[in-house]
Amino acid sequence: MSEGGLRLDDFGELIERPSSRLRRLAERHRATLTVPPKALGRLDEVGAWLAAAQGQVPVRPIEQPRALLFAGDHGVAELGVSGRRPGGTADLVRAVLDGVSPAAVLARQAGVPLRVVDMSVDCPEDAFPTEVTRHRVRRGSGRLDIEDTLTEEETEAAFRAGMAIADEEADSGTDLLVLGDLSVGGTTAAGALIAALCGTDASVVTGRGAVRIDDLTWMRKCAAIRDGLRRARPVLGDQLRLLGALGGADLTAMTGFLLQCAVRRTPVVLDGVVSVACALVGQRVAFRAPDWWLAGQVSGEPAQAKALDRMTLVPLLDHGVTAGEGSGALLAFPLVRAAAALAAELPVREEPADEPEGEPETVAGGAAG
Repeated sequence: MSEGGLRLDDFGELIERPSSRLRRLAERHRATLTVPPKALGRLDEVGAWLAAAQGQVPVRPIEQPRALLFAGDHGVAELGVSGRRPGGTADLVRAVLDGVSPAAVLARQAGVPLRVVDMSVDCPEDAFPTEVTRHRVRRGSGRLDIEDTLTEEETEAAFRAGMAIADEEADSGTDLLVLGDLSVGGTTAAGALIAALCGTDASVVTGRGAVRIDDLTWMRKCAAIRDGLRRARPVLGDQLRLLGALGGADLTAMTGFLLQCAVRRTPVVLDGVVSVACALVGQRVAFRAPDWWLAGQVSGEPAQAKALDRMTLVPLLDHGVTAGEGSGALLAFPLVRAAAALAAELPVREEPADEPEGEPETVAGGAAG
């Protein structure tokens, strides 16, 4: 990025796709293993994706995963658009830190370290440990239906915080990231972003949220998204300003995080509609970036389905889990880990199939390209 203002165009030059050559080599290597081709279903596809991302065939097992939950309150929740009380994100954060949330339980079971990042929770900063709040941009966010959720300075600060967190994880050796959110009103912000980028009406993207809302609440949510879309129309061509108008600090930081993960060649498993909305913004910034992301599960939110279709990402799971908070991506993580382990550890047949001349069967530690 430039020394002065944040230049999102730079991501388009910095982000390269995972190596298509190594992906082909991974697929050919898979054909030599003792388990018949196609017998492992989508696990073969995930294994080849990981090999291309790692730049290595055979793929390495996942050794240092990490789950990150970006947290923030959204001012639009004051309109009664959520099944949770406005400003209630602090309760969600405490449940994770106390180890009693679905995400905390799933992360513990899977052996995945879990990190919470408070970007804009509506509570005193000293309510949580310093490692949780050190990137906080503000307390709560503006109401997207009547005002920008962030100032220009706050938008850039949140985006840069997400980038910095991606760098911290890459520098520490994290080899797979699981991304989720903790928010009240976050699905409204996500729906507005997806509707803006897909050019659809609010009613098409408005869902029922993690806490299933009634019809009256759904109508309030739909109206808020429609008002936000009207406000954001002048900035549709500027993704940073669009995030400031609608996204709040948590979604803005998640977008910066996803793009910088792609720069650092670190694969990410996406969760529900919030992380997918950020991924869609990221695709607008750098069209190659989605090749570094894997959709974990179907959340049941129509906006998520719309965005995944736009990015041609197919979720690994569809179990009807609507809890959010990273739970869907964490449920998908064992499948990703299994895909890597199978591709890395299954033996080669005694009489492997003939390989095309001119390319080696495997490339261990090769650079992606």
